[in-house]
Amino acid sequence: MNSPSENLQHRGSYNSQNQVKLVRGGREYFELLAWLISGAQHVVHLQVYIFEDDSTGQQVGELLMAAARRGVQVYLLVDGYASQRPHLSRTYEQQLKAAGIHFNRFEPLFKSRHFYFGRRLHHKLVVVDGIHALVGGINICDRYNSDDGKPPWFDLALYVNGETSRELELVCCSMWNDSAGKRKIVPGPALQQAAAPEGCTAASVRVRRNDWIKGKQQIWKSYANLIANAQEEIIIACSYFLPGRTLLRLMIRAAKRGVSVRVIVAGPTDVMIAKHAERYLYRVLLKHHIRVFEYNKSVLHAKVGLTDGKWMTIGSYNLNNISAYASIELNLDVRNQPFVSATRDQLENIICDDCTEITAAQYQANTGRLKRLWQYCCYKLIKTTLYLFTFYFKRELNWRGSGSKKR
Repeated sequence: MNSPSENLQHRGSYNSQNQVKLVRGGREYFELLAWLISGAQHVVHLQVYIFEDDSTGQQVGELLMAAARRGVQVYLLVDGYASQRPHLSRTYEQQLKAAGIHFNRFEPLFKSRHFYFGRRLHHKLVVVDGIHALVGGINICDRYNSDDGKPPWFDLALYVNGETSRELELVCCSMWNDSAGKRKIVPGPALQQAAAPEGCTAASVRVRRNDWIKGKQQIWKSYANLIANAQEEIIIACSYFLPGRTLLRLMIRAAKRGVSVRVIVAGPTDVMIAKHAERYLYRVLLKHHIRVFEYNKSVLHAKVGLTDGKWMTIGSYNLNNISAYASIELNLDVRNQPFVSATRDQLENIICDDCTEITAAQYQANTGRLKRLWQYCCYKLIKTTLYLFTFYFKRELNWRGSGSKKR
């Protein structure tokens, strides 16, 4: 009889004809991105949360403009809040458009420099000619690259060559059409497969999406199943780690039944209030023998989970309520034991070489009452804000969809 983990792996719509490769952020990612765009023949889709016109953004922009000038249809969709001016200037935006790039912003309902209200486009997706794709957590700006001599933020992506890339092209067209008004696009003609880069592995892959407002919770379900069905081991690397009540309970239950549960979280961070809230959870995790490791080499931004060395999910989804309820997210689930085992080995090396384990004794010694109170306040503030935000936003959409008139 198959184990629950093995049964889980056979649910859902997997595409079996794929070549995949784990790609680390920094130079490795951006060199592969340059190779893909430079080799594009027909269509390039780039959809990303943050695109800045710093050194990295300009390098990628030059590649996109060169592709557009040679007749490639280039569609660049960025989040309207995270990629707002001045980080992506009007001048550079006009330069991209003048070169023939189809450019659009995925706009929230309203925004300011420090606040937005509405869904955000959080996935990071590249599709070239319906053949090659990159899915992960890597944005287009200097802190994700390594050209300035500083260690880039630690992030991961999955390169895919095969059937799944065609499916991801459909996702790109759907997202573009949702945000671009009358300028509707359709996928290009199916092309013959092109050679994949060296180091790829055959694997079954399925596309997973999260858009709570539209009723999509596939990534949340992937993580819930990953945790609930683990038999021996769970490793999760996640920035802004604030799982909701259900996922936290599933992790605790897994640890109680003897599963080794390890979580890699950020040490240095760009959002201190989120880090304080995250550390409030350490006490609960450590109490239930869930091991916590802080990544210290740079800012951790990766989002990946794997179980039993057989099955994994990777993409843009963080284990927190922003990803669960307020963002449009994209992950890929991978089913291939050698590939997942190799990914596990990489995470194991990162734990050994670049992380500090937070033990119960260390947490107790370094966290007095006032600090615990502050962490609790940060935790409650984030949870309450997200609850009110998502409750009001979905109520507003339901009200609009019902055709009710404003009183």
